[in-house]
Amino acid sequence: MKEYPVLDEAQSIYREGNEVGILVSHGFTGTTQSMKPLADAYAQEGYTIACPRLKGHGTDPEDLEKSTHLDWMNSIDEAYEWLAARCKKIFVAGLSMGGTLALYAAASHTEIAGVILINPAIDIPSLENVAENADERFIAAIGSDIKKPGVRELAYSKTPVAAIGQLIQLMGKVHDQLAEIHCPILIFVSEEDHVVPPDNSEMIFDTVLSEHKELVHLENSYHVATLDGDQDLIIERSLEFFVLYSNTQ
Repeated sequence: MKEYPVLDEAQSIYREGNEVGILVSHGFTGTTQSMKPLADAYAQEGYTIACPRLKGHGTDPEDLEKSTHLDWMNSIDEAYEWLAARCKKIFVAGLSMGGTLALYAAASHTEIAGVILINPAIDIPSLENVAENADERFIAAIGSDIKKPGVRELAYSKTPVAAIGQLIQLMGKVHDQLAEIHCPILIFVSEEDHVVPPDNSEMIFDTVLSEHKELVHLENSYHVATLDGDQDLIIERSLEFFVLYSNTQ
């Protein structure tokens, strides 16, 4: 099997800190570069951080074409196990498909202390149409949907249609697990998003059975809000969330 070199700024991020761990996940076709501002801010507060490079990402689109949603779930499971060996309490946070995977983790590990989602993906009809009707192996890039001028996401320049099919399978599985999630949840949703319809966040908010849940609307960001105009707000509110739910349960 061909080995693909990892792009600069796409490497996994692991930082050892205190006994509260944060699992941070990037999104579909993206890299850890999109989550590094959050990972750095969380680590600066002393938290232990695991931000894995999802299999098939941060290398070459042909590498992603060969990967499956089970591979991405396994990337999350490995990061969770790394945190569980070091931490007494674990939170998960994710952008886009990273949010989907964060929900997967929360449904799989009922001991998770809380979930933070940024423009999470659970149902994208436009991509379903592509997966069913595309006659090419690749379509145009979907990354770097950012409102702030001069900011770019490190993401693939084209999107494998086969991987879109895997994303759809992942979203379907996680959609069916939403009612199994009971931990506190904080959802950030951009009012204008050209990748994931904002109603995905509302659907998740309405379906999870969390007693403590909040939906925060972002006015200054498109899809990749972690690199956009609301980055500071996301960091500030998520740090407050960690403090609040680290001291409960």
